Amino acid sequence: MLLKIYEVREVIKLIDQSSIQKFELEHESFKISIKKESLPVKSTALLEASPISKEQFVHENIETSAPLALPQQEADPSEEKASHTQADLHSIISPMVGTFYCAPEPGASPYVQVGDTVKEDSIVCIVEAMKLFNEIEAEVTGEIVEVLVKNGELVEYGQPLFLVKPE
Repeated sequence: MLLKIYEVREVIKLIDQSSIQKFELEHESFKISIKKESLPVKSTALLEASPISKEQFVHENIETSAPLALPQQEADPSEEKASHTQADLHSIISPMVGTFYCAPEPGASPYVQVGDTVKEDSIVCIVEAMKLFNEIEAEVTGEIVEVLVKNGELVEYGQPLFLVKPE
């Protein structure tokens, strides 16, 4: 097994975009070792209690190295109702880090959509990892309630992809 430079770059990109802190791959004539260094996080406090725009918030906090968090909006009552019923739903999770594809090929119709009924062995999507296309099965019989990721989006190991209402 000999990796080409673009494959090494793809591995680096996937590791960089994931929560994995250390990665090692060793095979006969080569070894790849990647370790992410964590950066110190600066925090800032907002002293004003009045609402501010997203632009003001970003401008005032542009020097922080931590991901920006926008002020919380008031919760929509319909969203609150939906979160109460999520305990009854089954999550189909990603078994690996990779790229999520909802269809077998570009331009084809998605494997499943909201409202579709799936069986345990129904293929619901593909997760591509290192040029391998892995078909993901529903693992439960029921109705697709929500698709949680977009086509072409990078997904993490254990990340929920779909919510299913089991039968």
